[in-house]
Amino acid sequence: MPSLGRLHLITDTRPGRNPLAVLRAALPVARAELVVQVRVKDDATDREAYELACRVVEACRPYGASCLVNDRLHVALAVGAAGGHVGADDLPVAAARRVLGVDAVLGATARAPDTARAAIAAGASYLGVGPCHATTTKAGLPAPIGADGVRAVTGAVTVPVIAIGGVTAEAVPALRAAGAYGVAVVGALSAAADPAHATAGLLRALTC
Repeated sequence: MPSLGRLHLITDTRPGRNPLAVLRAALPVARAELVVQVRVKDDATDREAYELACRVVEACRPYGASCLVNDRLHVALAVGAAGGHVGADDLPVAAARRVLGVDAVLGATARAPDTARAAIAAGASYLGVGPCHATTTKAGLPAPIGADGVRAVTGAVTVPVIAIGGVTAEAVPALRAAGAYGVAVVGALSAAADPAHATAGLLRALTC
């Protein structure tokens, strides 16, 4: 598996957001520590997902950053992304691994030790664990698990754990202390007045 950056930026395609502008601000700061997860709204077309992912892959290349595509693995293959990420309602992890191949990065969502271990056994190379804190960027999420929930998962697995859900720079130290390898953010960058400055703050918190 290629090396995995510690800061995952999930594209925010809600009305009024500009995911590519946020990406362009974050890339020179985070460089290879940045992983961009291309996530689009459920009602977005495959063409829309493809066009966004193409632009993300192109933008990431000069900086050594990685691009993953959430949910739509055929788009990940079509644009030459480093891999993908699947959630609980997407393809099963084992099926996703067959689609992407043995060398791709494959993330899976988990929030408890048993589901985490099952995802790894099925072929996940890292886990997205959460939501850690309350968040408004995605509807229908279960209750937050907090740093203690992250610790329960990290204590049960050996692959990188990426904490997600309401993550801010201030929350990172507790998540790192709980064993998280890195964090995934949406609003912490997409809603920031200065995304480059916010990126630097998150990186400082991740490396302290």
